[in-house]
Amino acid sequence: MADHSMVEVSTVRNRRQNYAEVPRFKAPTRFSRASVKAAPAPRPERPPAPFGDLSTAGIADVCELTGAIWPKESRSGAGKRRAGIRILFGHLATLPGNTWQERWEASAFNGENALSVRVLGREDARWEQSDILSALKVAFVARIIQPSLPGFRANKFSDYADPFRLVQKDPRLDEFFAVVDAQHHLTAVHRQRAKFDLTCALTTQGITMEQLTPSALLHYSIESKRLGLTHGANGDTTRFAALGTWEILHRMGHFPPETSPTLRAFTYSGQRSVEELVDAYGIKNVEIRQLLVDYLARRRADTDYVTLQALARQLASLFWAVIEELNPDQRDLNLSQELYDQWRAEIQYWRRDGKTDRTRLRKDSESILLAVRGLYLDLHSWAIGEPERWAQWVTPCPILPRDVKGFGKRRREVYRRMADRTRVRQPLLPVLVRHVEDRYEHLAGLLEAARPIPLGEHFEHKGRRYSRTNSREDRRRAKVLAEPAVRVTDHETGELIHVTMAEDSAFWEWVAVEILRHSGIRVEELVELTHLSIRQYERPGGEVIALLVVAPSKTERERVIPMSAELFHAVAQIVRRHTRRGHPIPLLSRYDGHEKTWSEPMPFLFQRQLGTRHDVVSPTTVQLMIRRSCEEIAETNPAFAGTKFTPHDFRRLFATDIVNGGLPIHIGAALLGHLNLQTTQGYVAVFAEDIVKHYQEFLNHRRTLRPEDEYVDVTSEEWDEFEEHFDKRKVELGNCARPYGSPCQHEHACIRCPMLQVNPKMLPRLAEIEKDLILRRKRAEEEQWLGEIEGIDMTLTFVRTKQADAARLTRRTPVALGIPTSRPPS
Repeated sequence: MADHSMVEVSTVRNRRQNYAEVPRFKAPTRFSRASVKAAPAPRPERPPAPFGDLSTAGIADVCELTGAIWPKESRSGAGKRRAGIRILFGHLATLPGNTWQERWEASAFNGENALSVRVLGREDARWEQSDILSALKVAFVARIIQPSLPGFRANKFSDYADPFRLVQKDPRLDEFFAVVDAQHHLTAVHRQRAKFDLTCALTTQGITMEQLTPSALLHYSIESKRLGLTHGANGDTTRFAALGTWEILHRMGHFPPETSPTLRAFTYSGQRSVEELVDAYGIKNVEIRQLLVDYLARRRADTDYVTLQALARQLASLFWAVIEELNPDQRDLNLSQELYDQWRAEIQYWRRDGKTDRTRLRKDSESILLAVRGLYLDLHSWAIGEPERWAQWVTPCPILPRDVKGFGKRRREVYRRMADRTRVRQPLLPVLVRHVEDRYEHLAGLLEAARPIPLGEHFEHKGRRYSRTNSREDRRRAKVLAEPAVRVTDHETGELIHVTMAEDSAFWEWVAVEILRHSGIRVEELVELTHLSIRQYERPGGEVIALLVVAPSKTERERVIPMSAELFHAVAQIVRRHTRRGHPIPLLSRYDGHEKTWSEPMPFLFQRQLGTRHDVVSPTTVQLMIRRSCEEIAETNPAFAGTKFTPHDFRRLFATDIVNGGLPIHIGAALLGHLNLQTTQGYVAVFAEDIVKHYQEFLNHRRTLRPEDEYVDVTSEEWDEFEEHFDKRKVELGNCARPYGSPCQHEHACIRCPMLQVNPKMLPRLAEIEKDLILRRKRAEEEQWLGEIEGIDMTLTFVRTKQADAARLTRRTPVALGIPTSRPPS
């Protein structure tokens, strides 16, 4: 019996999406376009040799090259470089081989664990090591030696790209450098990185610019990632090289027109065929393997790729692979009771690398039972119509109805846990929102204050002293960039802050939290929002309502969400950020990690420039941003200790807020994109018994009028009532934000009502109300009306809060969203 006291309980959640149906039979390939395969460039018949064939040149001849490569170099600099050449080539001359290339390959400087040539210098003479490294640059630039990628990257050159270009005298290479220098959206560091990646690829593959193919550059990128040699990645083996280089070469027309404009299109595995999905789990029984392939191919017609992938894992890995492990002689689906019981016991635990991990208890074993039971029942049904294909596999299903009888009860337990999670996080939400908003406003203000400050100068911002950094890199960037990155030092803590990068990260975290909590959309839908998602609706009275069109991520029902002022402001800030230089939002293709597909180029809102890569933000990035903020808050707020927010928590909080606030459940379901009202009910965390009672009464009444899975068309009376609701929300000071269908619960005491949205134009009126309250309080103090004083103080607090909110709205300037409008009649 396993000791459950040390068992970790885990579950898994699969997301479904409905995209265009992929071809049923797809050629297995690692890349999305089979026309490009990673392969090094073939060695040319005439290798590039800017100074002629120097493969057997003497050391004195190599020394003479320094003057040709660096004609303006000082006499002392040239002398040091020649001394380094004598040391380096003198060492190579002692190794076997007839050419310098053969001797280099026989050295310890060319393998995967290559050493730097600096080891040839004395340890106490750093200048000598530098001279030897400079000599190696001569050998590479002059094409005397063709290094391997590890052999090249084992040596760190301060500047390699520019000397290489000058020596090659290649017009195409000169054009590439000119195009790179014109990419003002890239920082100087990333422009230099694009140049380095190209020259490194040309050097290590021994080719010219004309001979660089997409396959060759793809090979360089993948090898750099595999070896952890991506420039700027510091040994990170998850980052690809030459991303910016690829885009610039494609923009120049160097690659064929049908080539993808981004290298990343070839670095992701696409959708696997049914055969590949099954074969990933090593089924030994050939007949069962073919049965599973045929079964999944039949199911593929009515399901999406994510569901198909999960079904393959459940049937091939968690069902039959375990059966073969328990009984290798099992030949059909007719399982004995003993074997079935053993299998049931095994799937209670997670499996890792084909082995059972008894330290992790599985919570969702019922989903495996349902998938296997579905296999047996489908075979029973299909055998009636196609007995020649399926009848041989028909056998009694070992999973009896009583085995899955408690599934509904267990689902209710899941709902209960989710409701508890929502109740815990609801009072913490304002703290998280205030934290991300304050951090963004602080960093945005710091960036605005620091940008005009000269390098090295001190300045103050909100009572704290800072100074702009003044390193050599800062000075170099200030000369070549119109808007160089801003870095400052905090005098109080001594912390070095990269303000530009920190402000950008804080902005995207703030808008992600704002949109998630005010719309209730899924995180996948968040990152799929585009500029086309912003629409507007003009009511008969001329009032314009902003709408957010959400593309479906789980269902095929596109839905429209009326935007509140806060939601509209967050979306507007994204549009402003992308269009602040007068350019439209760039069109990008987004890779869906679940469906393993690339989208068409779209103006996605959540796109960022990260180094040389301009890409759409991933759902994982959003989740990590929110987790980081929770960890920061936990350092000072004990309530956040061990508590994390996920993007889906905002969806549950949104559902709870709108339904408990009085919004009819079927409208809440439409806003959330739920096809079943019970799904919405499971999202709602109920806090009071009377709400439970009225909610159930309302739901039961609705069920008597229509089936659960259908929605009747809206009548003209219902639509008139819906529009009348917005007219009734207009009050003296602004707008009442109470949900549709809910009456005023505060007896029209608008100043104290949290639902009041003050129009900034009414700030003078709020000042009059505040002045009147102060006079009334003075009179109450004179008359000793203590109860009146308490009430006035409470009202004053609300008035001043409303003033602060309205004043903040005045700082939000209008943003042109680029929404298409109808033409006036001619």
